Amino acid sequence: MNAAAHEKASLYWCRIMHERLLPFRHKFTYRVFSLLLDIDALPELARHSALFRHNRFGLFSLHDKDHGPRDGSPLRPWVETQLRQHGLDAAAAHIRLFCFPRLLGYVFNPLSVYFCYDQLDRLRAILYEVKNTFGDQHGYLIEVEDCGERLLRHGVAKQFHVSPFMPLSGQYDFCIRPPAENIAIQIRHTGAEGLRLLATQTGRREAFSDRALLKAWLRHPLMTLKVIGAIHWEAARLWRKGAAFFRRPEPPVSAVSHISSPVKHAPGD
Repeated sequence: MNAAAHEKASLYWCRIMHERLLPFRHKFTYRVFSLLLDIDALPELARHSALFRHNRFGLFSLHDKDHGPRDGSPLRPWVETQLRQHGLDAAAAHIRLFCFPRLLGYVFNPLSVYFCYDQLDRLRAILYEVKNTFGDQHGYLIEVEDCGERLLRHGVAKQFHVSPFMPLSGQYDFCIRPPAENIAIQIRHTGAEGLRLLATQTGRREAFSDRALLKAWLRHPLMTLKVIGAIHWEAARLWRKGAAFFRRPEPPVSAVSHISSPVKHAPGD
C-alpha cells in the first residue's frame, strides 16, 4: 500500500465499556478495532489494498449503504448537505469516518462518527450517527471551535430510542478527544434521577495497512458478530435483572439534530 493511502486511513485498537448505574449497576467491557477513513479516499484505499473493499464483498469492506442516507449513494453529498443546512460549509473540506468495517460482509455500528475539517485541517464539526437494532438511525451534528487535540465537551437532549431498557428522555453529555495517536469518546446519559449510563470507547492508532488489517482479523475474527451478539446477550442479562422495558417510539422526523452552540474545551486540558 502506498504512502498516500496510509495518510488517508488509520486503524485504532479500542476498548469499549458500558456501565449502567440506575436503577441498578450493570457493566461490561470488550476489545474491538475501528477504522478512521477519509470518505473521499475509499476507492483509492480499496485499489491499493488486498484485504479492503469499497461497496464490494471482502474480508474487510465499507459499504456506503451502511451510513448516511443508507441508500447506497456516496457519503460526501449527504454529509455536505447536513453541514450546509446549518451554516457549516467550511467543515466539508476533509471528512473522516470513524466506524467498524464489515467483516466478511457483516457489520452493525451502534455509533459512527464523522469528523469534519476545514481547508486548514482544523476540526470544525462532529456528526454522530447512532443506530439501534430496530433498523433506525439518527444523527447529532455539533459545531466545533478549533481545538487541536484537546478534549471537547458538549451536551444534547436525547432524541432517539437506542435501547429498549433505557427511556427516551434525558440528556447526552459527550467528552471526546479527536483522533490523533489516540482517540477517546465518553457518553453520559443523565435523567432527572441522575446518571443512568456511562459509555466509553478509547483507542490507540496504528497505520492502515494490509498487515495491520490481517493482524486485526487474527485477533478479532468474529468482531462484528461479537458486537451484535453482545448487545443481545447484555439485553438478556438486563431483562433477567428486572430492567424496565420501553417500547420503541417512532424515530425523529429529521435525520439529524443540530446543536448550534459550539462545544467547549474540557477544563484543564
